[in-house]
Amino acid sequence: MYTQALNSQDSAAHTAKEDPQAEARFQARIDAEEKIEPNDWMPAAYRRTLTRQIAQHAHSEIVGMLPEGNWITRAPSLKRKAALLAKVQDEGGHGAYLYAAAETLGTSREEMEDQLLSGAAKYSSIFNYPTLSWADIGIIGWLVDGAAIMNQIPLCRCSYGPYARAMVRVCKEESFHQRQGYEIMLALCKGTPAQKAMAQEALDRWWWPVLMMFGPPDKDSQHTESAMRWKIKRFTNDELRQKFIDATIPQGHFLGLTFPDPALKFNDTTGHWDYGDIDWVEFKQVVAGNGPCNRQRMAQRRAAHEAGGWVREAANAYARKRQQRAAMSIAAE
Repeated sequence: MYTQALNSQDSAAHTAKEDPQAEARFQARIDAEEKIEPNDWMPAAYRRTLTRQIAQHAHSEIVGMLPEGNWITRAPSLKRKAALLAKVQDEGGHGAYLYAAAETLGTSREEMEDQLLSGAAKYSSIFNYPTLSWADIGIIGWLVDGAAIMNQIPLCRCSYGPYARAMVRVCKEESFHQRQGYEIMLALCKGTPAQKAMAQEALDRWWWPVLMMFGPPDKDSQHTESAMRWKIKRFTNDELRQKFIDATIPQGHFLGLTFPDPALKFNDTTGHWDYGDIDWVEFKQVVAGNGPCNRQRMAQRRAAHEAGGWVREAANAYARKRQQRAAMSIAAE
């Protein structure tokens, strides 16, 4: 959902030069809009970039279940409870698709999970903010999933086949989540003054962190140039951020909400909405692990991983029994 992993620095150990002729053939395939498949030759840097991005995307889907799961038992109606439960279940499915796609690049799911739990791997900064009211669930659907869709639709045309194909289903479900969130916001804004005030307060807290989801400005993005050349990304961070703002501001005005940005205004010359400065210091702090809920989220993930240990052990034991039975059957023939 999330391309912030494209902004991490590669280690010096991964700077070996590739065969120039092989790279040229590979780039020619990319330029011709051919899909790269798992068994095809690819530059090591392309493999690393994809593994980092897809793994972070998968981690984000899994960690993203936590702030919403917190409200399943407190949803205001049975209808809302069922819809939210289904949405959280969808996010878990997205994580499973994406871990499977990343595994085709040669990194196991267990390795990726270990990297997340140890803190070596990142997930989207947006999930380190608390959900303080029911309106936050509407905001997450409307804005967080809306920003995710803006990032993800171009990924359906990603040059790596397994990732692109996984994104088709993910985008369809995320589009439903976005509509579900907007419907929650619409109900609140048409409700009592207290409900509309709750919606406004949630927007005030979430607006700037959502804009940070697209990653740092292009001038500070470390891998955008190569990701664009390889057609992993189709738009830069700033282009996606602007597209999201242009699409979202009219929706918020329809709800009767005010965006917490005094500099926000429509530019008749460019046809886009101008907006104020984003607090990139806050962004860097959250990515570095110092956000409002970083430690809580990781503690919850580690606890869930430990609690699920018996399931993994049982699944492994069952797999070993099946292998033994298959071996015995072959030996008996």
